[in-house]
Amino acid sequence: MNQHDTSDQRASDQRASDQRASGQAESDLRARIAATLETARRRTLGLTDCLDEDGLKAQHSPLMSPLVWDLAHIGNQEELWLVRDAGGRPAIRPDLDPLYDAFQHPRADRPALPLLAPEPARAYLRQVRAQALDVLDGADLDPDGPPLLAGGFVFGMIAQHEQQHDETMLATHQLRQGPAVLDAPAPPPAPADAAALPAEVLIPAGPFTMGTSTEPWALDNERPAHTVDLPGYWLDSAPVTNAAYQEFIADGGYTDPRWWTPAGLRHREQAGLTAPLFWQRDGDTWLRRRFGRTEPVPADEPVVHVCWYEADAYARWAGRRLPTEAEWEKAARLDPATGRSRRYPWGDQDPTADHANLGQRHLQPAPAGSYPRGSAPSGARQLIGDVWEWTASDFEPYPGFTAFPYKEYSEVFFGPDYKVLRGGSFAVDPVACRGTFRNWDYPIRRQIFSGFRTARDADAPHTDAVELG
Repeated sequence: MNQHDTSDQRASDQRASDQRASGQAESDLRARIAATLETARRRTLGLTDCLDEDGLKAQHSPLMSPLVWDLAHIGNQEELWLVRDAGGRPAIRPDLDPLYDAFQHPRADRPALPLLAPEPARAYLRQVRAQALDVLDGADLDPDGPPLLAGGFVFGMIAQHEQQHDETMLATHQLRQGPAVLDAPAPPPAPADAAALPAEVLIPAGPFTMGTSTEPWALDNERPAHTVDLPGYWLDSAPVTNAAYQEFIADGGYTDPRWWTPAGLRHREQAGLTAPLFWQRDGDTWLRRRFGRTEPVPADEPVVHVCWYEADAYARWAGRRLPTEAEWEKAARLDPATGRSRRYPWGDQDPTADHANLGQRHLQPAPAGSYPRGSAPSGARQLIGDVWEWTASDFEPYPGFTAFPYKEYSEVFFGPDYKVLRGGSFAVDPVACRGTFRNWDYPIRRQIFSGFRTARDADAPHTDAVELG
């Protein structure tokens, strides 16, 4: 064989090797998508099979839909995006489209709609899923292909959508009156070094890359990547605890107007806020209701079910402030050794049970200072999981934002009416949680699994009011 023939053979072998690697990568991606969709569906059914038909059809709070609405809405969105758009197939149930359009019907109005009963809703989900998996088997998932299918984006989007509704359904369970129907083991106790953690960590001044242009399943509001330059600041090592928040209450934090913005003061008075949602006093003890059980409030857990106004008032009382969204993300993602922004505080690998409290594995936050393997380079812990963290920032688009694949996912919510939350909670699945993921809600919302941590400028005076508790 001459030299020319040898070179041709090497090139041919390399092409064959590349094709095998590409084929294996696509096969692995299909398996990952199928597993992610199955994880979401298993959770959906677990949150609905535990109640009878009346419990599913009831509206447990005007803030929430009946659970049976969420159930069929999940199927309708999967049909719209995976069966019709991605698969190009005929509609299965076009008559359901207007019933399950979230923008047509406010949550308070949904019980009056002619909704599918629970069993027909489950049958509809099974029918849609069978076709969606068939579409997946034949879909072109080439990363350089059409944007909707590239890297399996639309399948990841729908898995995230279902998990987001699962979190909403879990919030409905927390609002529901009646005996407990959900159970999960308690989180592990705090690690031995938790009590020795510093109250705050310093994030030095400088630029970092915020957002992403490369995460294949990132949603439009996380894009594009862009450089943000921040002055130095201090950030709490862990979220604010129940014990620390009780100090705020005991010091008259709710009744002292110095700590509240004008809008916050109006809301505090109109809503009669005196403590986090689901808390009540029993003599000298604070109790809470958690998924149908009443129990003492654990001192060392991050406080949860507080609205933005409460978080902002606490921060002012403590002589601090809420971090901006950019400050939160820099603390969570920047690797100062390389200058690169990581996917997660601990690195680029997907979360495990050692990194963060996610996926409804527990039905409560873990003690403050938990998950040392999930620490950021800054030393801050629990930036992912446990509680959504309110930030000071309004929900706004990044420079260069482009709505995709539809304006109603993000664009219609941009503006000062919504505040950004970051980091996820124990109720969030890993597929819908990463260092760039952005959540948003009205500043009055408390039924969500929301907490916070505080910050101060690098040159601001130190205070001991935010110890871990």
